[in-house]
Amino acid sequence: MSDVKSVVIVGSGPAGHTAAIYSARANLSPFMFEGYMMGGSAGGQLTTTTEVENYPGFPEGIEGPELMQLFRKQSERFGTEMVQEDVISADFSQRPFVLKSENREVRAHSVIISTGATAKRMGVPNEEKMWNNGMSACAVCDGALPMFRNQPLMVIGGGDTAVEEATYLAKFGSVVYLVHRRDQLRASKIMQERALKNPKLEIIWDTVFEDAIGADYVTGAKLKNVKTEDVREVDVTGIFYAIGHVPNTSIFNGQLDLDDAGYIKLKPGTQETNIEGVFAAGDVHDHKYRQAVTAAGTGCASALEAERWLAEKGLTE
Repeated sequence: MSDVKSVVIVGSGPAGHTAAIYSARANLSPFMFEGYMMGGSAGGQLTTTTEVENYPGFPEGIEGPELMQLFRKQSERFGTEMVQEDVISADFSQRPFVLKSENREVRAHSVIISTGATAKRMGVPNEEKMWNNGMSACAVCDGALPMFRNQPLMVIGGGDTAVEEATYLAKFGSVVYLVHRRDQLRASKIMQERALKNPKLEIIWDTVFEDAIGADYVTGAKLKNVKTEDVREVDVTGIFYAIGHVPNTSIFNGQLDLDDAGYIKLKPGTQETNIEGVFAAGDVHDHKYRQAVTAAGTGCASALEAERWLAEKGLTE
């Protein structure tokens, strides 16, 4: 059984790399499928962000891709074996577990899933060009950047997250437009009241976002009223999507307990899934906080739990 890995980590964002660092330092010789296409790129969502100002230890801020390179170097330094491949199938019905990519089959005593989630996008014409140039899917990550301060901003959505993000942005922007396709918000009553009472928050009802306007950076938004079909342009320097995320869990369907949105369900107070020896960390289960630092925390917890579990089962060398 020497070819069986003690810990296989699926995913290479802050959760995956923190799990790798802790596992490697515990002499568990972790093996990581970094992923390539599943979450958009190896390294997770931080590789698609520019300035990260809220990760502890970087008072001047740090570029997202650079931060993930530092995570990767640390995993590598302690001996994590990494392949930049996607897991295309996982079999948790047998022990050791079997995970397959296009190039290899790996057997594992324990698995930590940290495949993350992908922010939903709308696919408007200028989206690719404007992404990170005034367009974002995380107000909490990006809203406090200097480029957005005292500027008109816009949030697309109508649920609790949209109202939370609009309320957060109101601390920094001169005005925040909340664009919603219906004539009432889907957000909870308390969140709706908060939105309606905020003097810096202006709700644009019955309206859909058609496109971002700008040459190099966002300077406006093109909106269409769904009832009158009137099209207008609004001057803004920031457009934030709050239309939800899709957890990258499709390959685990039918094996792991998932909630209605596809997030992995955990046993309360643990990182344990419904399958003994399979743990989850980061945005793949966390639809509440979705921050790099909280993902790293759950990556640490999952590695400690996996280490304990392996010791209890006598599966450590």
